[in-house]
Amino acid sequence: MIRANFHTHTTFSDGKNTPEEMVQTAISLQMTAIGFSDHSPIGKECTGTSGMAFESEKAYIAEIARLKNAYSDRLTILSGLEQDSNSPKTPYPYDYTIGSIHGIWADGIYRAVDYKEQVALETVETYFGGDHYAYAECYYRALAETANRYDPTFFGHFDLIAKYNEGGKYFDETHPRYRKAALEALEALIPCGKPFEVNTGAISRGVRTTPYPNPFILREMQAHGCRILLSGDSHSASGLLCAYEQATALAKSCGFTTALTLTNTGWQEEAL
Repeated sequence: MIRANFHTHTTFSDGKNTPEEMVQTAISLQMTAIGFSDHSPIGKECTGTSGMAFESEKAYIAEIARLKNAYSDRLTILSGLEQDSNSPKTPYPYDYTIGSIHGIWADGIYRAVDYKEQVALETVETYFGGDHYAYAECYYRALAETANRYDPTFFGHFDLIAKYNEGGKYFDETHPRYRKAALEALEALIPCGKPFEVNTGAISRGVRTTPYPNPFILREMQAHGCRILLSGDSHSASGLLCAYEQATALAKSCGFTTALTLTNTGWQEEAL
């Protein structure tokens, strides 16, 4: 099993553990690599988001550099940032960045899609007249636009809009409107040539029992020759390898035979 995770969050943003605690747990789990990707700083007008403070970014980078030096003989450690599409582009150099969106603009108000289930429902009712498909279409349009915003190393949680929808709780993910919106976003991102993650973060936080993305999206990615990596989207040390066996099985069921891991010199392909 792949034992590397490049989507992690620490106390610098909305994680529960310090970077060093994450590293120590990674070593105890015999992981080969860990990448830190705390949320990029984002303006206060973006409610329900969890970016690190602008003034904390230098300290974050320094701490990761310290850990690299301290633990380099036991673990590959990379510095990364989950670059939200609504954040200003970071002025600092990182080993990698994750391109993600966590919210949508509705009537001039930025509403997080993954903060709390009730917030998501309020957004649908207040700004989309209860139409979950219109809500999803807005999200996927915003996701498609990230292709022109920054140049991430890989894309994060493609269908985050479905975080609270496991089992079709609120809308049918096989509905033509939903599928069309998702696949149009994918078509916009494919030319970027960047990998997509199979993300288990909602499992570790008890919100879902299955990884992102939906199998129909993964199958479409595979059909277009996209590459993938496994990601824990871990907000605590206990979630570093959460449901990796399940993510591996999902990827294989959708036709993938390999996944990527990051090294100090770039991508490395590994068998699933």
